[in-house]
Amino acid sequence: MADAQNYRAPESLSRWGAVSLGIGAIALIAWVIGTYFNVEQGLRSWILGFIFWGGIAIGSLGLLMLQYLTGGAWGVVLRRPLEAGTKTLPLVILLFLPIAYGVATHQVYEWTHLPAIDPVMAQRGLFMTPWAWILRGFIFLGLFSVMAYLLNKWSASQDASTSFDDSSKLLEKMSKFSGPTLVIYCLVVTFASVDWVLSLDPHWFSTIWGLLYVVGWGLSCLCFMVAILACLIDHEPMKKVLGKRHFHDLGKLILALVMVWAYFSFAQYLVVWSGNIPEETAYYIPRIKGGWGWIGASLIFLHFAFPFLVLLQQDFKRHAKWLAGIAIFVLVMRILDFFWQVGPSARINSLGLESGAFYVSWLDLAAPVAIGGLWLWWFFGQLAKKPLVPINDPYLEEAIEFGHGH
Repeated sequence: MADAQNYRAPESLSRWGAVSLGIGAIALIAWVIGTYFNVEQGLRSWILGFIFWGGIAIGSLGLLMLQYLTGGAWGVVLRRPLEAGTKTLPLVILLFLPIAYGVATHQVYEWTHLPAIDPVMAQRGLFMTPWAWILRGFIFLGLFSVMAYLLNKWSASQDASTSFDDSSKLLEKMSKFSGPTLVIYCLVVTFASVDWVLSLDPHWFSTIWGLLYVVGWGLSCLCFMVAILACLIDHEPMKKVLGKRHFHDLGKLILALVMVWAYFSFAQYLVVWSGNIPEETAYYIPRIKGGWGWIGASLIFLHFAFPFLVLLQQDFKRHAKWLAGIAIFVLVMRILDFFWQVGPSARINSLGLESGAFYVSWLDLAAPVAIGGLWLWWFFGQLAKKPLVPINDPYLEEAIEFGHGH
């Protein structure tokens, strides 16, 4: 059993959290002022930030369960940051409130105006009413929070265990829990992504949408966690824990998820293009024209082609700072992808723009920065509360030795 004092979080985490909170507070004040003058634009921007940062929290839960289910040295050293990510879910619930307000007051989401006059929406009955949508949103986040609470509770019990057998039994318990729960997780992510993003285009549908978000949120989370580990590698105790092989494995996982994201995105487009049905092509038409078209093209080259070619290089994946650089780059592409999904669909009648018109507001930066500042403050606070590695995990020593191998 390892000594918790040897793996204490560095004091710099508190400073990082304080800086994040300061930046987030300033951006939040700016967002509130901007939203006062244009509520619809402010809410569109808030949805963008919520989908990005809330997705990292939700993705943390998915990757945590995946690691418990499959094992692997990469996950042992990543477990504490993933657990800290899942502990931000209570904050994510609070961050959902402005979106719930927007739906309750019939703003941004076009379908909130349609049921009485639109035959397609009328067929969906009570399912697509504002209060049913809001209730489902809180249920989704509540389910994620319960899953995270149980895993973190058992992890804390493992830290407090005094024997190898007790620790092994708890690890087995978390592994058995993660199997069926991961299936439920994927289903909940599917329904949540359909409600929160896909319903911005109420007549459009995609059977692969849920998988895109399972992979997309997982990719966002993994890139964020790699960047965090690269920062921690300069500080004790992670300086002696992390090794090149850990980053090599994490780099391979990023490469795999980038490829799967590209495959699902292309498959969705190919099905719509080959079918050429007006109800389906309506989603892509505004996204391949004008400014949205340029963003779509940049995603092909910068979200897929560039990271794919770079991550094929073994030396690049084994260098912590280099891998963190590409991870941060992919994170920027992730929020650009979300902007490409949300922007053309969000209704902003106050600007007098045609549906799908290209428009970028300073609030599209302020809202993600505000949410990000608050989320990072909460994340660093949770990360600092426990040792940076699962001190009583039966495979901890093996995982550390693996990372420093050749």
